[in-house]
Amino acid sequence: MPRFAANLSTLYPQLPFLERFEAAASDGFEAVECQFPYEFDVVELRARLDALGLQQVLINAPAGDAAHGERGLACLPGREEDFRKDLERALTYAAGLRCPRVHVMAGIVPAPLDRASVQPVYVANLAWAAQRAREQGVDLTIEPINLRDMPGYFLNRQDHAHELLEAIGAPNLKVQMDLYHCQVVEGDVSMKLRRLLQSARVGHLQIAGAPDRHEPDEGELNYAHIFRLIDELGYAGWVGCEYHPRGDTSAGLRRWKAALLGA
Repeated sequence: MPRFAANLSTLYPQLPFLERFEAAASDGFEAVECQFPYEFDVVELRARLDALGLQQVLINAPAGDAAHGERGLACLPGREEDFRKDLERALTYAAGLRCPRVHVMAGIVPAPLDRASVQPVYVANLAWAAQRAREQGVDLTIEPINLRDMPGYFLNRQDHAHELLEAIGAPNLKVQMDLYHCQVVEGDVSMKLRRLLQSARVGHLQIAGAPDRHEPDEGELNYAHIFRLIDELGYAGWVGCEYHPRGDTSAGLRRWKAALLGA
């Protein structure tokens, strides 16, 4: 059975963020991930993890000014210094939380530029960040995100992500393969898993039903098959549950685990 981590930025939305750790532990999760923990004190977060026996397995680096539409800084010309400061902040939190990986968001390609013109900035920023993270023993991940949910986002396809990893050549730089985004953009999820999980370049998986990003027991992806395939392929990493519950998170979790895993 895959090892599931609760994404506390999307699950248990009825609860204040700090109460979601206990809810996840009560539902049997042994690991959690979240998007942006930076409004909370790292010592308090670490205490909650320790008290509940939870592992923090993923955080996002700060993504810039979200209120003004920024979704990461890595591809933005002229924002290199801001990118480095944000990466250092993320690494401080990763150390405090004993979190082994940090997701670096690429950002929205700024008009009138195009993807090709900003790619050198993105590659240079990632190369620097990967070296800095490696000094701390942290993996960095990059995630292809669909353009329906995030118009203009720099990185959208699995093959592009893997080409970038080959070009940069940093052993601690991995792909965060969100199967919901993969289905929306490309489809053929099973064959991509068969091909890409063999590369050891996929550092983290995430799931949600497609096309509506709810629990994995609804929509066009056959997650019962996908979970069996993940096991067959020997993937030993975490699978983040980054979906928006249709109703009560715990009830939905019991429902899809029974339907898809027989649990």
